Amino acid sequence: MYGAGDVCVETRPDPTILEPTDAIVRAVRACVCSSDLHPYRSMGRTDEGVPIGHELLGVVEEAGSAVTTVRPGDLVIAPFAWSDNTCDVCRDGFQTACPHGGFYGNPGDVGGQQAELARIPLADGSLVAVPDVDESSPLLPSLLTLSDVYLTGYHTAHMARVSPGQTVAVVGDGAVGLSAVLAARQMGAERIILMGRHEARTDLGREWGATDVVAERGAEGVQRVLDLTDGLGSHVVVEAVGHLPAYEQSYGVVRAGGVISRVGVPQYDDAPVGFASLFGRNITLTGGPDPVRAYLEDAIPQVLSGAIDPGRVFDKAVALDDIADGYAAMDRRESLKTIVTF
Repeated sequence: MYGAGDVCVETRPDPTILEPTDAIVRAVRACVCSSDLHPYRSMGRTDEGVPIGHELLGVVEEAGSAVTTVRPGDLVIAPFAWSDNTCDVCRDGFQTACPHGGFYGNPGDVGGQQAELARIPLADGSLVAVPDVDESSPLLPSLLTLSDVYLTGYHTAHMARVSPGQTVAVVGDGAVGLSAVLAARQMGAERIILMGRHEARTDLGREWGATDVVAERGAEGVQRVLDLTDGLGSHVVVEAVGHLPAYEQSYGVVRAGGVISRVGVPQYDDAPVGFASLFGRNITLTGGPDPVRAYLEDAIPQVLSGAIDPGRVFDKAVALDDIADGYAAMDRRESLKTIVTF
């Protein structure tokens, strides 16, 4: 990416093993993330270009001498952040904060994952092999969602401690918001209110467990949710957008003593937390970057068994050479989420 709206496909040198803990992965599927749209819409011009992409399903081509958990030929899921998965922070379940880890899509030795080949640092801690699935499997899209989007939706529901019988409001009908609907239903939420206005998306949300759809925004949307909940609001609110109006809507619809779980990457610095917004009603604010690696072992069998099919968030497919079309389609809201084939 060279600037806002400027995505190019270039030939760069192949990544190589730099550390004995590295692996080189050949991409089978990648995708465009809604968080990629933030720089796509606002990034300043650069002459060097920034490598992009952080969602990858691929096959191990080469493994460093210290790598023991995966080997060449394994189909693997690469979480959107790498981690050692052994330090105290990782063992607490917050691999995205691993002091030895990092994120893809930065200039330097570790590039982006919208590429034919990717170098994966700390491969033993980062990569998880998928057993008995080959490159022709119809499950590839759903497995790809476990690198980020579905498990990000799951994470926000998990952090909010969604439990049976609760009412959950999801602000945002993007791929992460819809994934949060699916996860909340899996956790036993009794009522799920999806706040979104794109019919094709909210229709999928209903299929995945949304009991109500609220298209109104702002004060009108807040009042609509309050009307649906006898004036009490939702036990849990998932904020899956990342903009201040969505956060303000969230504290408007949350129930006293409830939880707001943010998973949309915040595009603001100053969020109200005072008496009128959170403090006065004992509201808990939680959420953050999804530690995908913490959830992978449990999620893979759910996909393989057919218990969940989160790959349905993909509604457009492009080859790598045409990835700029995928960005543009998502930016225009013509695509919910674009998958990249190789």
